[in-house]
Amino acid sequence: MYLVLDLETTGTEVGYHEIIQLGAVLLDQDFNEISNFFSNVCPVYENRFSKEAQKVHYLSMIDLENSPAIYEIIPQFEDWILKSLKLKNKKELRNLVLAGQSVYFNIIFLQYAYKQNQIPYPFSHKILDLKILAFYYFTILKNNNIDVPQSLSLESIANFFNLKRSSNVHNALEDAILTAKCISIILNESKKFKII
Repeated sequence: MYLVLDLETTGTEVGYHEIIQLGAVLLDQDFNEISNFFSNVCPVYENRFSKEAQKVHYLSMIDLENSPAIYEIIPQFEDWILKSLKLKNKKELRNLVLAGQSVYFNIIFLQYAYKQNQIPYPFSHKILDLKILAFYYFTILKNNNIDVPQSLSLESIANFFNLKRSSNVHNALEDAILTAKCISIILNESKKFKII
């Protein structure tokens, strides 16, 4: 099973900036969507929004002030996974493959949030990164004389597969869904090519 994650944050520095949106999609072994999760998160520090991050997600403290704190979201997030997959205990969360676009960025923010709130981090280190997948997939296509995008941004990868965002504003759930669709397409389409 795959847990496709996307976070929106107040900036890029772990330990200084914070998670302000968590979006996730669960995929089965055939890369079909099982369920999805979304929550805004109220940050602790109002003054730590970077201008660059706000240009991406357009979220401000006013948008988030009535949202739950990250320590409230984490148990809800874990419960959603357990219920969606009909798992009996948190130890089974280690079997999930964490996936996303530049997924390591999301993972280090999530790990930090767990640590700061003294909650044991339940996930393994098995990851699947769309950016890396797309790099190899596009290399194979290019070697087969198929035009591919030069950029490996989520938008470029999605556009290649005729998938679009509903707006230019980043939203963690929409990006997680888009990422999940791209991963599914690449892994299913890759079966058509002789790689080695």
